[in-house]
Amino acid sequence: MKRRNFIKLSATASVIGLTPFQVQAALKSFIPFECPDISGRKLVLINLAGANDGLNTLVPLNQYDAYSNLRPTIKVPETGINKYITLDGTLPDEQQVGLNPALSGFKSLYDKGLMRVVNGVGYPSQNKSHFKSTDLYFTGNDGNSVLNGSDTGWMGRFMEQYYEDLIVENYPLAVEIGSNKTSLGFHAEEAHGLSLNITGQDPAGFYNVISGLGGEPPANIPDSDYGDQLAFITNTSALTNTYAQAISVAFDKGRNDISYPDTDLADQLKTVARLISGDLGSKIYMVRISGFDTHNAQVQESGDVLGRHHELLTELSESMEAFVLDLESQNLGGDVVGVTFSEFGRKAAENGNLGTDHGEIAPMFLFGKPVEGGMTGINPNLSEAVEGNNWQIQTVQYDYRQTFASLLQDFLGADNAIIDNTFFNYTANDSFSNLKIADILKSEFDISKGCVASNNEPGEDAKNWLLYPNPCRNVAYLSGINTSETVSYRIYNSSGLYISENTVTMADGKADVNLTALRSGLYFVEVLGDKKEIHKVIKL
Repeated sequence: MKRRNFIKLSATASVIGLTPFQVQAALKSFIPFECPDISGRKLVLINLAGANDGLNTLVPLNQYDAYSNLRPTIKVPETGINKYITLDGTLPDEQQVGLNPALSGFKSLYDKGLMRVVNGVGYPSQNKSHFKSTDLYFTGNDGNSVLNGSDTGWMGRFMEQYYEDLIVENYPLAVEIGSNKTSLGFHAEEAHGLSLNITGQDPAGFYNVISGLGGEPPANIPDSDYGDQLAFITNTSALTNTYAQAISVAFDKGRNDISYPDTDLADQLKTVARLISGDLGSKIYMVRISGFDTHNAQVQESGDVLGRHHELLTELSESMEAFVLDLESQNLGGDVVGVTFSEFGRKAAENGNLGTDHGEIAPMFLFGKPVEGGMTGINPNLSEAVEGNNWQIQTVQYDYRQTFASLLQDFLGADNAIIDNTFFNYTANDSFSNLKIADILKSEFDISKGCVASNNEPGEDAKNWLLYPNPCRNVAYLSGINTSETVSYRIYNSSGLYISENTVTMADGKADVNLTALRSGLYFVEVLGDKKEIHKVIKL
């Protein structure tokens, strides 16, 4: 049995012996105390597709001679107009790095305390296939197993659980730009359609484009495999229309205060900033810059750092700086943390074609107002790279999931169970809630400093209703501390599409929620009243 399913069953079993009112009393005892408002917080992920060369991004100055010997023709020079940029002369020797000269924007963000470097990032048993490693990064696995799931993504699993109340909203929980395919990372176990990909569309007119694609849905959907597929297509079409309209409205409402460079990544981040400015409720954004698979022509000629890698890093640096300054100018920076990631790094030694081949580790960069500026980890040990191991640096200082788990819990507020349900370290048999990276957030933004939120928004009261049994067969019951004679509720499918609404009479402290007419699967029940409550129920 998957650990994720075991946790769910254990949590269910632990309350079987309690009455609904005892459960409510127990829940109230765990209300977070004095938590800050984190309801508007968002993550922005920048995918450096193709495997970024970490050593020519961050030059290890304490081993510059060894670095030069491994890379005699493509090294970043220590003198001249295109020499490296010293990141921070106050750091210890083992953290002294030189930024690629293309990264002047990184230097500016770092000096303002708005960027942190996490060195030596990877995962156990690195797979150096682009496709497999990308899948591992998106599914939350490592090279030893796919026990976290091979057909769902960690972002989808996280959002499905932590933001389950928001699945019925009219905006996507995630937005992707920069790739013409929706990422596996956003595919959840039960709920689908959690992200919307707007690549290739003008966000301001996205709704108009989508809304003209199809006609009326069929009046009757048969109870068969064909019917299931037809229902999925119909639901996806309707959901896309709803999400597209929300994106168009937010784009028209939002603005950009800063001039962005004229590059593809800058355009993507400019759109993200405008959607955030326009109050789109989406929680995770992912953008993409590709071309980092630099087997050749990484530099344009021997001894010249200019070339394809320099151009990519220039685009990344300038785009990130403009994005952060734009959010700061609009007083939105406190709600956003950005992270770069790449599926793996490059070998320590050059390959003879003015390039580098597939390696194992690469740095991650965190940026934004909530980020505690500085360096996590030390420079990779270049003495590890020898001919016998094909010139690989193999020591992983930080698992990529440590970075994400730290942000999911300390910035977004997920509890330990949700972290474990999102991804678990099966290789070390340990929870990533125990393996978080310390001090990557400024203390005023780190809610683990005296406060870790539950599944509810911080400061929100415990729920007043209990829906049970769960799973159920045909009828579930609503019971709560509300003393009303009737209760009204709406039912939504797993994608958040409205199905029906009903008002029922309370009898013996409970009310029926009749699911007889529905197929087996996951549904959301929204209890109506002064305070909206969303409950997830599985019909067997």
